[in-house]
Amino acid sequence: MTSHWLNALTDLEARGVPAVLVTVAATEGSAPREAGTKMVVTPDDAIGTIGGGTLEFRAIDIARQMLAGKQGPSLRKFPLGPSMGQCCGGTVTLLFEPQRPDLFTIALFGAGHVGKAMVQVLSALPCKIRWFDPRPDAFPDHVPPGVEIEITNAPERDVAGLPDNAWLLIMSHSHALDLGIAAKALQENRFSFVGLIGSETKRARFVKRFRELGLDDAQLARLTCPIGIDGISGKHPGEIAIATAAQLLELREAQKQTLRVVDESAAE
Repeated sequence: MTSHWLNALTDLEARGVPAVLVTVAATEGSAPREAGTKMVVTPDDAIGTIGGGTLEFRAIDIARQMLAGKQGPSLRKFPLGPSMGQCCGGTVTLLFEPQRPDLFTIALFGAGHVGKAMVQVLSALPCKIRWFDPRPDAFPDHVPPGVEIEITNAPERDVAGLPDNAWLLIMSHSHALDLGIAAKALQENRFSFVGLIGSETKRARFVKRFRELGLDDAQLARLTCPIGIDGISGKHPGEIAIATAAQLLELREAQKQTLRVVDESAAE
């Protein structure tokens, strides 16, 4: 039985299908299934059962709402009273755990020495890398799997075409290009990370220009410059790449939502 839901999750992740793992975490009194029973819910299907009836229908509905709203895990307590049409008379606590494919998009602008080092480091992560530069000869002859080269003369338009929650790393060969890309990314206000290579001096200079372009404090606060975790001051491309990859992983971990506890008896 365990392998059934586990195999289902493995298959869904491989196909990029989000799901919620629903587990009977605890029971009090009479309940249709024992603690540990699991069900996998996708936007279009449900695999397994936690006992059927109104409890299961409500669990499926909650799971799909979580997927639509990109919510984090939660515990919910359900009294099996008359309002649910179940005469068990007990209480069931369900754990809802979203299982979204852990693949994220990194948009890397710049194919210089640091950009090349970034690709080598980031390609080891569960991510898709879109690598932008207007210079065809700047790219290496071979790139790791999962890296898509995009030769472009309109990087601001490319920013507009990126998916929501993408992670942007800006390190082109031109300060003017960096400025335009970063300004567009901050104006869009829909990305998980907007990182600009450079010093505190470069940041101050760019912030001044961003204000002249009409960006407000909230938008400017989303700019990360310099990039990389604290404590690594090396300027070698490899050092910058490793420090920046560590920063992205640290921020992704921090974005995970904490467990919420909801008592569904309030709806009784």
